[in-house]
Amino acid sequence: MQKIKKSERFVWIDIMLTLLAIEVMQYFYYGIRVVVLSGVCAFVSFVAEIVSLNLVNRDFTADDLTCISDALIISLMLPAVIDFRIVAIACVFAVIVVKNIFGGRDNMIFSPSAAAYIFMLVSWKNQVLMFTEPHVRTGISEKAENLVSSASHVFNTSGRMNYSDFEILMGNMRGAGGAVSILLLIVSAVILILRRDISFGAFLGTIFGTAFLAYCIPVCRSKYDSVKYMLVSNMILFAAVYIISDKRIAPRKNYYAFFYGFFIAMFSYILLLKTEKENIIIIVSVFFTPVSLAFRNFEKNIEFSETEGV
Repeated sequence: MQKIKKSERFVWIDIMLTLLAIEVMQYFYYGIRVVVLSGVCAFVSFVAEIVSLNLVNRDFTADDLTCISDALIISLMLPAVIDFRIVAIACVFAVIVVKNIFGGRDNMIFSPSAAAYIFMLVSWKNQVLMFTEPHVRTGISEKAENLVSSASHVFNTSGRMNYSDFEILMGNMRGAGGAVSILLLIVSAVILILRRDISFGAFLGTIFGTAFLAYCIPVCRSKYDSVKYMLVSNMILFAAVYIISDKRIAPRKNYYAFFYGFFIAMFSYILLLKTEKENIIIIVSVFFTPVSLAFRNFEKNIEFSETEGV
């Protein structure tokens, strides 16, 4: 049991380091408000975790610090200029309602970050989907002006991405800080997969499924551009790394996890073509939780059968 706890802590540390690297890049683009936004998410989540654990007479341990990484994921899915009160409410919702009501970190059903994002999207859509241009720095108490739609929204509705490959790679485009940091997301994915911190099968299934459908049913004239732009938009890469591949939720074996990620990618792509709604993959990932639970139960039944056979 002690080894399992240590493993969980190492996973949390690795994920935190990659998230902090993305935070540094966002500070470069949007200034101190990004840091304050992340701090608000982390602090509120930490307090909510302690309070909710005390209510059920459980002690707070180092393993419960995963609430901090969930908080940073939430902050990186949002505009830097979003109202701090909104993210505070969302973090309380993620910790208390999404995670601890269902049994805490040992019985995860939904991704707290994804569920919190959907909660904000339903309640404060304009706040969640409107952004400032990169390099426009807004003060901590200053009200943002000249807000614009994300690059993903423009791509979904027009089939065009008006950025160079270098700008896309460096994250110099409109959108949520974590979702547009393409180079750092690629590096993070490689590190976390090699460290076995995320589900390789779920990650591969999500990326392969999106690329396959974008090639077969292109959203722009060039199939190559369709694949490239689809993978760097709509939080596809961010969701593949930090939400769909979350080992607390994804099927344990890579074979089943691959199809779990592939199904999410497939339905997300179809809904995107039908609705043109950005970041639809976050919503689909939450609604596909029963698929992951079914795969996990199937895995348990196989293991039980093998044990009984022995």
